[in-house]
Amino acid sequence: MSATKHTISVLVNNQPGVLQRVSGLFGRRGFNIESITVGESEESGLSRMVIVTTGDERTLEQVQKQLYKLIDVIKVVDLSSHPMVARELALIKVSAEPSMRPEILGIVETFRAAVVDIGPSSLIVQAVGDTHKIDAMAELLKPYGIREFSRTGVTAMIRGAVK
Repeated sequence: MSATKHTISVLVNNQPGVLQRVSGLFGRRGFNIESITVGESEESGLSRMVIVTTGDERTLEQVQKQLYKLIDVIKVVDLSSHPMVARELALIKVSAEPSMRPEILGIVETFRAAVVDIGPSSLIVQAVGDTHKIDAMAELLKPYGIREFSRTGVTAMIRGAVK
């Protein structure tokens, strides 16, 4: 079986220690977590974790079964098995002397990103999109000098009315 990328949504009770127990389960199973985002859900007292990981189908199925054994886990969904919308946010601080700014702004505009801060010799760019878009934009900004790079990790939902 080949390893593929999976995006998993885990609805959990908003309690101390839940993130540690969920991430620990992945580690014990030999799954690397590529990204994890956690925040309040639409239901009071519940949080949603969106986890991106790579593994084969059989191991993923085992992890899902193990997640359900954790007392604070309410629901587990493999989002990547459905049509989904996935986004991530990145803040990129780029070296930008005034003479270089028009070129950098051209890249920012092409990616429909936004400049959110301007300093004497740098810009902070905010980009929202799928992982490939963030990676592509960072690659084009590298020659100017990326001073700092911070990204949120993926958050995702199944498209349409499916819940």
